[in-house]
Amino acid sequence: MSPLPPPEERALRTAGARRRAPGAPKTRDVILTLRTLSQESPALVALFDADAIAGERHLLSAWAHLGRSRGRGESRLRDRSAELALYVAGDDQLPRALAKVGVADTTEHFVLVAERPHDPAALLARFGLEPDRSAFPRPVDAGMLERLGITAAERAAVPESAWEGLVLERIALVDLAAPSGHEPTPKH
Repeated sequence: MSPLPPPEERALRTAGARRRAPGAPKTRDVILTLRTLSQESPALVALFDADAIAGERHLLSAWAHLGRSRGRGESRLRDRSAELALYVAGDDQLPRALAKVGVADTTEHFVLVAERPHDPAALLARFGLEPDRSAFPRPVDAGMLERLGITAAERAAVPESAWEGLVLERIALVDLAAPSGHEPTPKH
């Protein structure tokens, strides 16, 4: 795999975070903040459960696939952040994707994803989350892959050093699954 560009050169920024206290902020408040941010700016902001994220390449690949899909006029959802969740989860159905990578009241560690010009530190404060470098990135493990729907048989077919590739393959498969019952939406 090719090396990633340095973080300061990327249009997509990421940050690990944790709750300030158990159950705070509440998931409904996090979702309301996401909705408010999407109304304030066209720049994407998303929040995922860190236990489901296989590193920077996972997020950058999902974001690139989202951009290419939208560039071809093949949007699946109106909201780019929700559509990004499809790619991050490697799933073409939003409820299943959110069950895999979305945040819940039990989520302890988060990954913030934001396009420039958003400042990750300011966004974390707005969500009521604390920065936590230990939350992200983390090594890919069997539990993470299982959560993403990658089975033990699939993991056994490749060396552990190639597990990240299984995640990237799932992202690419989302493009192959035509949006069910929908015509491509216009470009945004």
